[in-house]
Amino acid sequence: MYPGFDGFLGTRASFMLDLVSLAMFVVVPVLAWSVYLVKSKQNYVLHKRVQVTLGSVLLVAVTLFEIDIRMHGWSKRAAASPHAASGTVQYVLWVHLFFAVSTALLWIVVIYRALKNMPSPPSPCAHSKWHKRWGWIAAIDMVCTSITGWTFYWLAFAAK
Repeated sequence: MYPGFDGFLGTRASFMLDLVSLAMFVVVPVLAWSVYLVKSKQNYVLHKRVQVTLGSVLLVAVTLFEIDIRMHGWSKRAAASPHAASGTVQYVLWVHLFFAVSTALLWIVVIYRALKNMPSPPSPCAHSKWHKRWGWIAAIDMVCTSITGWTFYWLAFAAK
């Protein structure tokens, strides 16, 4: 009925849409735990490992997701939504894309600069103040990406 592989969450979404939406329910708590590690436990090594792993996993997931979207699209699956005709789905998608693109750029910059400017093993240094400020901005942006992504998912693929 729809192009691509059907999802597994019982909505009109594709497999990759379901996978990425579900993954964000894991990413946000892991991100919070990683911040807790460095802020409360001063466990800089584990924080670094978690962040680099999250960044790598997200890079692969987003790449596979984008390939799926480019090959199969999403609009035919969303057409049955009561919010599609009013333009609400498209508007929420644009808001989500603002956060998603800025999050991707921020994560690349923050991780790259941390790998370049932090000592190994990681510990507080001259770069720490910049890293803390922009790391928080990137984390908040990731939460906004998740919230707007889940909103888009619900409006486009779950709403009846």
